[in-house]
Amino acid sequence: MEHLAVLNKYILRYKGRLLIGTVCVIFSNFFKAKVPQEIGEALDFVLTKVKAFKATTSTDASSAIFYDDLGSSLLHFGLTVLAYAVIMGVFMYFMRQTIIYNSRLIEYDLRRDIYDHYQKLDISFYKKNSTGDLMSRISEDVSKVRMYLGPALLYGINLVSLFAMVIYAMITTNPSLSLYTLMPLPFLSLSIYLVSSMINRKSEAIQKQLASLNSFAHEAYSGIQIIKSYAREKAFGKAFADESDSFKSKSLELAQVNALFFPLMILLVSASTLLTVLVGGVQVTKGQATAGEIAQFLIYVNMLTWPVTAIGWIASIIQTAAASQKRINEFLDEMPLISNTAETNAPLEGKIVFDNVSFTYPNSGITALHNISFTLEQGEKMIVIGKTASGKSTIAELLLRMYDPTVGAIHIAGKDVKEINLNHLRHTIGYVPQDVFLFSDTVSNNIRFSNHDADMSMVEEFADHAAVKDDILKLPEGFDTRVGERGVSLSGGQKQRLSIARALIKRPKIVILDDCLSAVDTSTEQHILNYLKTALEEKSAIIITHRIFSSLKVDKVLVLDEGRIVEYGSPEELLLQKGYYYQMLNEQREEKQAETQ
Repeated sequence: MEHLAVLNKYILRYKGRLLIGTVCVIFSNFFKAKVPQEIGEALDFVLTKVKAFKATTSTDASSAIFYDDLGSSLLHFGLTVLAYAVIMGVFMYFMRQTIIYNSRLIEYDLRRDIYDHYQKLDISFYKKNSTGDLMSRISEDVSKVRMYLGPALLYGINLVSLFAMVIYAMITTNPSLSLYTLMPLPFLSLSIYLVSSMINRKSEAIQKQLASLNSFAHEAYSGIQIIKSYAREKAFGKAFADESDSFKSKSLELAQVNALFFPLMILLVSASTLLTVLVGGVQVTKGQATAGEIAQFLIYVNMLTWPVTAIGWIASIIQTAAASQKRINEFLDEMPLISNTAETNAPLEGKIVFDNVSFTYPNSGITALHNISFTLEQGEKMIVIGKTASGKSTIAELLLRMYDPTVGAIHIAGKDVKEINLNHLRHTIGYVPQDVFLFSDTVSNNIRFSNHDADMSMVEEFADHAAVKDDILKLPEGFDTRVGERGVSLSGGQKQRLSIARALIKRPKIVILDDCLSAVDTSTEQHILNYLKTALEEKSAIIITHRIFSSLKVDKVLVLDEGRIVEYGSPEELLLQKGYYYQMLNEQREEKQAETQ
């Protein structure tokens, strides 16, 4: 139960409902335990009356009186049993309305807390865990935990209370017969302990395999275009079948354990019934017990059949829930490497300083930056260029504080970014990432994602600035067109331009453009650059690119190679050095001349 202990806070949150439900269970079982007593007393009453009637000389008048008395007495017993059953049913209704309802409330709270915790975790967590695994823990695992909080808890309370009442009734009625009837219980406890351990191990293996299966399916559906492009459907189908077969075999192993458990429970209950009949029959012949007591004991034993059989079911649910909760706890115990320690929202208008920044990615161990230092004054623009994997995008990630530098510090407006409110920092920066992501929503909602207060006129204005308005108006429903998962219905260039509009519509103080024009044509690029010349006039901007925009005036150029600065300064200074920047600019000019000829 150690993994399930984390749920105690949720149980205590709704302790009122749980307490009412427990009281309903106890009262329901109290009236349930009264039924065999009434039946036993009725049987003894009938046998005693019949025996006494046979011992006397009967006449028609006395026989009529006898049958009338017997009938009225049996009617009384019958109505009493019926009343007990009705009262028991009422309490059963309310026990389900409280405890099962309670489990749904806790399920909601648990899912919400897991989701909130996911939101707090940083990028490194998501890079080392698959989306399918995250989804499996918040859906399938939580559902299995709910079974412990609802049915298992309900029937567990029912089992304990019913056992206590029935055993008390047995002992007060016939202590010696109770001893024989309850003799199989120690063997029952031992079998539950042994089989539950097996169920726990197999349940944990099943949940891990299910997460692997979900991850594989999620990745296959996300990359369906690539799979079809390379005609790899059969290969992926076979791989999915292998994953499914592994899940099937693990599930069958658990089913085999459960198949052994339930017959074992019934065998031990049947042994109790057999002992009751044998020992009870001997006691009746010796006059140590009555037929009514034997009937009462047989009803009690059969009354315990479901609760005893349910022990295996409850144990299976608890072990499965424990395995699922263990997986949930693994993620809940993860602490974000990036924490928001500042409360104030200080103005972030000022220079940006990278002070001897080095950074190593925590998951891969790859060092992306080595001793990077530069200063960008308020309102200045800087382009960052370099070969692939030279660390350009890492600068953007560090400035957004997706990661913290391994060595060194980053300052904005004289403050270390670690001392700036994280939400305020990211709200101040307009970021267009290299890998564009659009939500499965309307075009307009994707644009206003960074500024929910933006009205439709603003959405259209910034769509026009990003040179995507005309494309949007050609869509079936214009700005109300849903773009599909990850913007699948749009081209790469359209997605890039929507991303630019989304970043700029919140009017940020700092702008980071990470290779955001790689998928647009020359005329569209020029349209966007013309707007950026005005839009970025008073903003600090870092433009990460693979080509130099001659029409966009920049103040500084940073050239990276394998995470190190090889050139840094104004464009004029770097041209005089005749290094990488100079060569790149000349190559672009030659390409442009070749295109015009």
